[in-house]
Amino acid sequence: MCTNLTVSAAWAFADPDYDRYPGVGYHQRVTPQTLTGAARRDARDRDIDNFRRLLALPYPKAIENPAASFVSKAIRPADQIIQPYEFGDDASKATGLWLDRMPKLRATGRVDGRMVNGRERWANQTDSGQNRVSPGADRWLERSATYPGIAAAMGAQWGRTSPATHPSPAPPLAAISEPVGGGDFVHGAINNDRA
Repeated sequence: MCTNLTVSAAWAFADPDYDRYPGVGYHQRVTPQTLTGAARRDARDRDIDNFRRLLALPYPKAIENPAASFVSKAIRPADQIIQPYEFGDDASKATGLWLDRMPKLRATGRVDGRMVNGRERWANQTDSGQNRVSPGADRWLERSATYPGIAAAMGAQWGRTSPATHPSPAPPLAAISEPVGGGDFVHGAINNDRA
């Protein structure tokens, strides 16, 4: 899942050493903490198992992960793919939502991108479509942030979901995880019992 930092190896290409590693240039960045080979595959298998466990929980939920993640191939495609520009943010980032007894998230307002050679681009993209976030140790963290418009739509549309609309045999979410920031949307699930 996107929280497993071993899935992305983009960091390896940030500072290539073509003198030491001709034609490849990136092996010098591997550290003892880097999962490679079988360890990386084992971590991915654990992530897939955890994702399946989340999907199997007996209450309504929405699980967010990058739209093009390995989850789509290993388990099933996302039920909905959303973009920040559909929710009032000047940005592009395809995000998959795996929904269980939850309505699809309704767009709240489209931001038009600028046109570059007949293709639409947004503020977080270069003219070629690449992400503008500079290479660095925290690039993964900056790129993984949820855009405010999407978060607001989730809170507004799912935060007060009626138990009559989405009955849940599960205990209140507060028994599982404390709400963050006063909202009802917590770690991919809804607390239907909050007043």
